[in-house]
Amino acid sequence: MMRSLNRCSKHRAAWLLLALTAFALELAALYFQHVMLLKPCVLCIYQRCALYGVVAAGLVGAIAPATALRFAGLAIWLYSAWEGLQLAIKHTDIQLYPSLSVTCDFFVSFPTWLPLDKWLPSVFSASGDCAVRQWHFLSLGMPQWMIVIFGAYLAVAVLILLAQFFPAPKRDFFSR
Repeated sequence: MMRSLNRCSKHRAAWLLLALTAFALELAALYFQHVMLLKPCVLCIYQRCALYGVVAAGLVGAIAPATALRFAGLAIWLYSAWEGLQLAIKHTDIQLYPSLSVTCDFFVSFPTWLPLDKWLPSVFSASGDCAVRQWHFLSLGMPQWMIVIFGAYLAVAVLILLAQFFPAPKRDFFSR
C-alpha cells in the first residue's frame, strides 16, 4: 500500500485531485454564504484560508510531482490541514460549550501585506457569530464537518509523507 501511495504521489492527477476537492469545498462555502445567506464568522474565514492552502498545496505538487517539489506541496498540505483542524476544533468548542470568556474575534485579522478582507470582501469578510449554529447535516454542524474534512486531509497527507520512505516499484502490472 505504501509503495502504491508513493507512486501515486509522483503523478500529477493525484495532486490535481487534491486541489479540486479543496476547491469544491470552497465553492460549497461560497454557496452557503451567497445563496443560502449563511453569515461566515471569523473562524469560518480562517478555515477557508486553510482550505485555500490545501488548494495551493495541490497546485504546487502538480507542477512537478516526480521531483522534490512534491515535498513543498506536501509541507503546505500538512501545515494547512493541521491549522484547519485546529481552527475547526476551536470553532466546535465555541459552539458546543458557549462561554463569555471563550469567543472569537469580531473582525478578521490578516497581515497588512495581505489584506484579503479588503481585496475580496465578498469571500474574506466575516459578519457572523462563531457561537451560532446556522446549519447542520446528520446532526453535525459545519465546524464539526470541517473537523472530519481536515482530519481526512491530514490523515492522507501523513500517509503520503510516510509513503515517501518506501521506494515505488519499478514496474507493475498497470505500467506495462
